[in-house]
Amino acid sequence: MTQTTGAEPKKPIWKRYFLWGMPIAGIAGAFVAGIIFWGGFNTAMEATNTKDFCISCHEMENFVYQEYQGTIHDVNRSGVGAVCSDCHVPKDWTHKMIRKIKASKEVWGKITGKINTPEKFDKHRLQLAMNEWERMKATDSVECRNCHDFESMMPEFQRPRARAQHMNAMKTGQTCIDCHKGIAHKNVRDRAEDEYLEALEAPDPKFVREVPQEYLDSLARVEAKEAAEAEAAKVAKQTENEAIQARIAAAVDAAREEERALAAGEAKDDSASGADVAPGVDWNAVAATDLTLFYPGQASFEWVQNGKQHGGARPLTKGGDQCTTCHAKELETIGNKVVAGGGGKNDEVEPTPIPGKRGIINATVQAAHDADNLYVRMQWPDAGHFPAPFVEGGKMDPDNQVKVAMMITGTGIELGDQVGCWATCHADNTYMPFDPGAEAIAANGDVAAQLQANDTITKYLSESRTKVEVKGRRGKAQGGWDKLKTPEELEQLLADGTYMDLLRVYADGSASNGYLLDRRVQNDGEIAAQASLSAGIWTVVFSRPLNSGAVGDVPLEAGKTYTVGFAIHDDYAAARFHHVTLNTSFALDSADAMINVVGQ
Repeated sequence: MTQTTGAEPKKPIWKRYFLWGMPIAGIAGAFVAGIIFWGGFNTAMEATNTKDFCISCHEMENFVYQEYQGTIHDVNRSGVGAVCSDCHVPKDWTHKMIRKIKASKEVWGKITGKINTPEKFDKHRLQLAMNEWERMKATDSVECRNCHDFESMMPEFQRPRARAQHMNAMKTGQTCIDCHKGIAHKNVRDRAEDEYLEALEAPDPKFVREVPQEYLDSLARVEAKEAAEAEAAKVAKQTENEAIQARIAAAVDAAREEERALAAGEAKDDSASGADVAPGVDWNAVAATDLTLFYPGQASFEWVQNGKQHGGARPLTKGGDQCTTCHAKELETIGNKVVAGGGGKNDEVEPTPIPGKRGIINATVQAAHDADNLYVRMQWPDAGHFPAPFVEGGKMDPDNQVKVAMMITGTGIELGDQVGCWATCHADNTYMPFDPGAEAIAANGDVAAQLQANDTITKYLSESRTKVEVKGRRGKAQGGWDKLKTPEELEQLLADGTYMDLLRVYADGSASNGYLLDRRVQNDGEIAAQASLSAGIWTVVFSRPLNSGAVGDVPLEAGKTYTVGFAIHDDYAAARFHHVTLNTSFALDSADAMINVVGQ
């Protein structure tokens, strides 16, 4: 029999203690191994998030990275850049892993040579871009919002258009990627189908968010500041106008004295043409409204509705915004850019700039009425002559140094209250991108006869056509000049008030009254006018009955607000080479309207 001489030897400490049925040594070992594994795994994972890793293949370095370099996400005044993973890889672990797994599929393109040349890559890049757009849309652009948050956006440091769009995004449920495509890479949005974009960029109620109080406070501050600046500018402008009026009056008096001194026949005042068309109106008692008329180039009614050409197409056509909602405070910037040969997403709005032509005209308008008539006075500074290089002699309309037009929007006009006279400007009018030309007009004899057109297509309303091409899909010409409705249908539109009332005044003081529907028509409506250039200032005054009863004259009634637009063809310009206002409200004895027509 075996005998023991004492207690059994103790087991090593790592074998003596258990936790949850497992040796503590094993748990510790597994823990250490887990840390090592996780550290290594995470280190490797983060290594794949670096810019150097992302551009380690030539497809990324030579095609995509070249576009990224120099963009606002690469270099900027703050020195804070965003690399590939900041935009393309989620921050949280779960979605990061999902993204990595999906991204591994994209490696197949490199392995198989599917995207190994610029031509091959470009062939597939729309689909690649659509994959990213859809991913970011689904996550409410979470990668964008890791850096850009609505609560941190201060309207004080944004352009007026950006303020309005960001406010609209919060209220309607739009997200960053809806508007901000192609900001770091080549923008291929224009290649996508309109139906696809319509669905992708539609507001999502899930993304509606409460407007942060910080945003509202900042907006209030900047609007108060701008209001104060506008009031100061208005006072300065009024002082300047008073000085100008004094110079004009002195010039007129001097001219009259000179005529009297000649003592040869009846005194003549060359400073104005025609008799006084506003007798009894005290213009000193009528407040002047400042108008900024800007140079629009070839931006047509179709152009403003086309999201591929105009970033504000959706707010206009779907959101009900007016043109002034986004652009009222940036007309000088727009006008100066377009007149110099730019404008639009691809600087396509003015292909034939006139060197020296001004981008905006700062004018004033005053309006008054009595029991029977409307009286309007416009004034603006002359700018001298800058010849049009594409016209022999440099003057498009040698007989008229200036022309002034006022349009009053009728009823039933598509987007009429939002765009005003823009509803008459189409992409196939004369000097526009899809001007059909004399041969095409002549080839459509019946249409040409109905339009009384020889070699030009005047402005018209979309309501007068059976179809107007807006999108220009598959290379179709925008517009619809040759898609006329029947004479009977046009007569019914006139009877319904669906037309644009058009009043025009010329440099010699002559004038015409008419309307726009299928074409520009001169009617039998009354109009009286005078025009003068004195002391470097143009003054145009015209009057018409409040309600003439003439076909094409919009009756003006108290209690109604009308949308009007003004245009000035200066420096012997014709057709689209003019300056225009955006939608402007106009009402009799209403301080709420932009132009208050004061009763006297």
